[in-house]
Amino acid sequence: MNTIKGRRILVTGGTGFVGSHLVDALVTAGARVVVPYRSLDPFSYFRTRGLDKKVILAQCDLKDRRRIVDLVTKYEIEDIFHLGAQPIVDTAYTNPVETIETNVMGTTHILDAAWMSGTVKRIIVTSSDKAYGKSQETYTEESPLLGDHPYEASKSAADMITRAYAKTYNAPVVLVRFGNIYGPGDLNQSRIIPGIIQAALTGDVLPIRSDGTFVRDYVYVDDVVSAYLFLIERVESQAGTVFNIAGDTTISVIDLIKKAQRILGVKIPYRIENSQKNEIPYQHLSWEKIRTLGWKPEYALSDGLKETYEWYKTNRIG
Repeated sequence: MNTIKGRRILVTGGTGFVGSHLVDALVTAGARVVVPYRSLDPFSYFRTRGLDKKVILAQCDLKDRRRIVDLVTKYEIEDIFHLGAQPIVDTAYTNPVETIETNVMGTTHILDAAWMSGTVKRIIVTSSDKAYGKSQETYTEESPLLGDHPYEASKSAADMITRAYAKTYNAPVVLVRFGNIYGPGDLNQSRIIPGIIQAALTGDVLPIRSDGTFVRDYVYVDDVVSAYLFLIERVESQAGTVFNIAGDTTISVIDLIKKAQRILGVKIPYRIENSQKNEIPYQHLSWEKIRTLGWKPEYALSDGLKETYEWYKTNRIG
């Protein structure tokens, strides 16, 4: 982490759930951090941690190529963590154009600005397990990208464009595909773990969009940050490489609720709605490739859920 001190770093999506944890770690390490934003939620982890007073905030939409180029060149950015995206599957279903413009063209604008700048030395682009689509159950980095609906397709396309820049222009970029990320500060109650915690705290019935059997990987946000910091120092040797990042827990929604009840010692009422649209029934990421470099997750689901629960007790979101 000492090598981060003084570096000029752009973090897109830095005011969001995962981005704010990453920004917190970078600021603590002494980096000079620039965070583009469209709006600021006063109840966000970013604001409650006071990060708005510790970074350069720059109003910017990822769809605005000229503004992104301006930020990268003005602040002579050396490192880019590109987390910015429209990340909600249901939103993508109802607003596909905004999702595609943000996720696909936004990523293209970041890569192009870095290529033009002459100062950017390291880039990490964030993708998702959803880029793989539904063709199998366990995915390695070599699995085909077969996203077939707006959100999944936007991640597949952004992923392919990132690798095209790496191959065509020798962009110093590493691509990461994450499983489901959870932890303190996620204000989106439509995601399963924030929903579980909210139901545990309030006693409200948790609506389950699927039939409850859908299976996902879960990775704690601090493990995600450690993966980012691990990989940013290896971009030179790993440029053009893709890494899956996940935790040690692959579990169905119903089993996750039952486990949360045991861990937290509370009853979590839920209702099966089976109203999901085009969600992937089973998805597991193999992260053997990054394991061989020396990274592994440190948080068990039990520890991560407890820390998340304690944060929500103090920072109620509903």
